[in-house]
Amino acid sequence: MVGLNKNILRTILIISYIMIVALIISGISALFSYLNTGADRSTMLHTEIQKVEQYAPKLIWEPLNNEGRPMDNENLNALQNDYLDAWYVKQVAYKSNKTAGIKDYYTDSARKNLYAFIELNKAENTTIEATTLNHKPTLEFFSEDGQLAVITDRNVVEYKRVFKAEKLVLETTETSTYKMVFLLEDGFWRIRHLVKENTKPYAPQIAKIETDSLIIKGINYYPKATPWNMFGDAFAKDTIVNDFKVIKDAGLNSVRIFVQYDDFGKADVNPKKLEKLKQTLDAAEEQNLKVVVTLFDFYGDYSVMNWTLNQRHAETIVSTFKDHNAIIAWDIKNEPNLDFESRGKDMVIAWLDNMIDLVKSIDKVHPVTIGWSNTQSAPILKDKVDIVSFHYYEGLSELDAAIKTMQNQIPNKPLVLQEFGMSSYSGFWKPFGSSEEDQANYHKKIQEIIASNKLQFMSWTLYDFVDVPKAVVGSRPWRRNTQKRFGFIDKNGVKKASFKYITN
Repeated sequence: MVGLNKNILRTILIISYIMIVALIISGISALFSYLNTGADRSTMLHTEIQKVEQYAPKLIWEPLNNEGRPMDNENLNALQNDYLDAWYVKQVAYKSNKTAGIKDYYTDSARKNLYAFIELNKAENTTIEATTLNHKPTLEFFSEDGQLAVITDRNVVEYKRVFKAEKLVLETTETSTYKMVFLLEDGFWRIRHLVKENTKPYAPQIAKIETDSLIIKGINYYPKATPWNMFGDAFAKDTIVNDFKVIKDAGLNSVRIFVQYDDFGKADVNPKKLEKLKQTLDAAEEQNLKVVVTLFDFYGDYSVMNWTLNQRHAETIVSTFKDHNAIIAWDIKNEPNLDFESRGKDMVIAWLDNMIDLVKSIDKVHPVTIGWSNTQSAPILKDKVDIVSFHYYEGLSELDAAIKTMQNQIPNKPLVLQEFGMSSYSGFWKPFGSSEEDQANYHKKIQEIIASNKLQFMSWTLYDFVDVPKAVVGSRPWRRNTQKRFGFIDKNGVKKASFKYITN
């Protein structure tokens, strides 16, 4: 027995010895590799930068006709990555008035100016929120030894907000040309010289989109079993086709659907979600329905540093489907004015303004709108959108006057009553709620107002829902149950009295 214990102990000691030797050899190898090839770039970063998740402005290189050595794709990609990271860390530094990360992307001489500028801003209690949206760089020179590169970046679109003592004192969008010299140091392309050669106000040329022939008589749509999760695991084209047939047979010509930013993969849009959206658009085309696609649903962060990610998301969706026959319009955002108080009205409007420019630069045919939650916000950005859309869930006695006010404020744009409706819920949690008869009378009256004012419309919604996610209206049962009963058809598929007034 004693001999057996000794053998076990000896075996354990031998295995431990082997493991220690292996660890020592591994450490020596890593040190040798470090000393001979330079440190791993990821271990040297002072900021954890992942452009896919943090910064992705549109960048298109001019054809490579540079002097010096020909530039290969590997070096060009490395140069591009470090160039965009240099912009990003500078913008973070100007917003925070801290210098972390700058030395990774700027040489000693270039850092001095940046550090001095940051110290001045700190002393004067000034901060800058900024981002670049577009770059069109030209490689002018690449040295024979591969250690130096010269770039001219023309028509860089920059958006800036300057704050003094936390008060906004300047907001501007400019186009500028920069000349830059890069040095390859320790595996990084660092900026040695940066000169802004010229600057002018940004004035995008956006073609006017024709809306005279536009006639929207539609409805907001979710499948009854999966509201606010239309493109999830339970997605079924057959269900959507059948529902769209019901909508078409009811005399409507369009539907409004919602694309959620997070659900679709943020900046890196999920191809599987795109395929489901395509199938939905195909289903609409099969039934001769048109579709208003509402972007950025359930998104509420308008931070300048996230703009490039938001734009890559919108760019992917709009460019993918701009030629689809079912598309009738792009809705930039659902009820963004509800974020005015929490996110800042100026910030939200600036985000919308720039997003409109992006969508219009991609799709020059289909009109753009914003789904305002009330009539008071409808005139905002009226000169930028092609259709003015508003929602109305207030008393009908004030609707006619509100419409006439908007028609005076916005005389040359189609008005779309994009959301309206009444719940037929009256039960334990809301004993004095409305009945199905009340709901029918509501829709009869509002369709009369719509017709008399020659409005276009999209009601809320086709079905009573089986369930409503808590994330939509919270957990209070009187709110969730009320939200379930806005449909023209109940959850069992039976048409309610209001269905008679689904259109005028």
